[in-house]
Amino acid sequence: MMGIAHRYTMGQSLVKNYLHIVFSTKHRQPLILPLYEPELHGYLGGICNNLECQPLKIGGYTDHIHILCTLSKKIALIKLVEELKSHSSRWIKTLDPSLSNFYWQDGYGAFSVNPSETGRVINYIANQHEHHSKKSFQDEYRAILKKYDMEYDERYVWD
Repeated sequence: MMGIAHRYTMGQSLVKNYLHIVFSTKHRQPLILPLYEPELHGYLGGICNNLECQPLKIGGYTDHIHILCTLSKKIALIKLVEELKSHSSRWIKTLDPSLSNFYWQDGYGAFSVNPSETGRVINYIANQHEHHSKKSFQDEYRAILKKYDMEYDERYVWD
């Protein structure tokens, strides 16, 4: 009598979480210079790719960054943000002596994005320069927090 053949299969973990991550320079200093802005966006995209968090769009303005990416199932959100901030901050300081005091704010915002809304968020991020000719980062961020019905303490949002 032959033994029963056992077939072992691995379970599949299917994950696709789109995130809109936002953080500013320390005290919203306008240190993201136009000369280095495309390089910074590319560098942040490289960090995302290295962590298997596919970047869809990275943009911002002189004092803040927006990142639309997927969140890998292999990394926690806080670790992704820590890696983005620490590596990019260290790197940008090497570009110009005037950037030796470049730091990101301590906090950040991260918001889930419906897959059907990714195109809208990509356009929003792409138009940051035009957008901020009319609205400050603080007003923009307050509007995002309101949209997501986030409770926050104004004293601690702007570190």
